[in-house]
Amino acid sequence: MPTTTLTSPEELFRHGLRLLLDKDIPAWVALWAEDGVMEFPFAPEGWPRRLEGRAAVAAYMRGYPDHIDLRDFPDLRVHRTDDPGTIVVEMRGVGRLVRTGGPFDMTYVAVVTFRDGLITAYRDYWNPLAVQEPGLDFTGSAR
Repeated sequence: MPTTTLTSPEELFRHGLRLLLDKDIPAWVALWAEDGVMEFPFAPEGWPRRLEGRAAVAAYMRGYPDHIDLRDFPDLRVHRTDDPGTIVVEMRGVGRLVRTGGPFDMTYVAVVTFRDGLITAYRDYWNPLAVQEPGLDFTGSAR
């Protein structure tokens, strides 16, 4: 679905989730503005806290499907804000870890800003304690 037919931040975000489930990382990265910024305020030591620009986001996400096989985003809630270009999203990502076959279940809260149909800012408040659980290893993916 071309992003030109999508009009609201919620539609664009949901489209991005579909691309992640389809493991179409290049198309997901294409939803980003050239100067888009992705931040991880709760990232543990050794993990990136800020990615600047579409190229940095692409490099970060390149191997994601080789490590995490996302299957669904249940419990998705999208909240509008006073800024029509910004949404707050609560969701879970579920699937399996490719290396071990073990379950993947991560809770997220994200603040996402769009301009001209592209992501300009994405603050991802994921649970850093989950990477400390036995069998959960993201090494080489988004790190």
